Amino acid sequence: MGLALGALGVLTFSFTLPATKAAVPVFGGWVVGIGRAVIAGALAAVVLRATRTALPPRPVRLRLMIVAGGVVIGFPLFTALALQFVPASRGAVVVGVLPSATALVATLRHGERPSARFWMAAAGGLATVVLFAVFTGAEGRPEPADGLLLLAVAAAAVGYAEGGWVSSRIGGWQTISWALVFALPLTVPVAGVALLVDGIGRPTAASVAGMIYVSVFSMFLGFFAWYAGLARAGVARVSQLQLMQPVLTLIWASVLLGEEISVAAALAATGVLGFVLAARSAPIARQPAEQ
Repeated sequence: MGLALGALGVLTFSFTLPATKAAVPVFGGWVVGIGRAVIAGALAAVVLRATRTALPPRPVRLRLMIVAGGVVIGFPLFTALALQFVPASRGAVVVGVLPSATALVATLRHGERPSARFWMAAAGGLATVVLFAVFTGAEGRPEPADGLLLLAVAAAAVGYAEGGWVSSRIGGWQTISWALVFALPLTVPVAGVALLVDGIGRPTAASVAGMIYVSVFSMFLGFFAWYAGLARAGVARVSQLQLMQPVLTLIWASVLLGEEISVAAALAATGVLGFVLAARSAPIARQPAEQ
């Protein structure tokens, strides 16, 4: 069940970069990156109030702030800024290092101990993505936007690992809901300033649909399944399902945005997919995490 829930989360997240790419030209990177957290935060507040969910204990609240910094603010903002300069298909492959980064954070923070075979598979996926970034960048070098994408990866890895710990205590949907609500004192004024400074362009059906998707599904509903899966089956193992995400995102970028998928991107995504199958079957010890 944990792997099934994680896979549902991955399917939801696989549309995120194409939806972000569709929204950015009209709404701008800052509005898309932070404004979607405001919309999702409002939905989360309604759900928490309707269900009369009690405020988490203080130690969990501190962890929720880390979750908010990673997946509510960091990842959405950095990816939105990066996709102003590179296609969603490139972002999909670079973000393919996220499973390895998440497994590393889970190992350092929460007592999970992946086997050597697991790390070999994860390293293979990471190496594939790095080589893709190096050899397909402008003039044979990685592009500046790749740095923003890697910052997004680091933020999401921390947010996913920490969220997996929190969701094992209070539940998956409660984790993302409280993280969104706790972030509102920051996301609301930042999004407001971004709207005043940058404004928005002429809305199109694609840009509005993209903004709705990243706000409701990527930022809110997708995490219901994702965090529940992390809590049930372990952060390191479930995170490796995200190695399938680049392949799915490449498909959606081509179908929805009309992006041409290069041979290098297709080969890189296929190679990464092979490594997820190896990582999925590798043993992972789950030691008791710190309280």
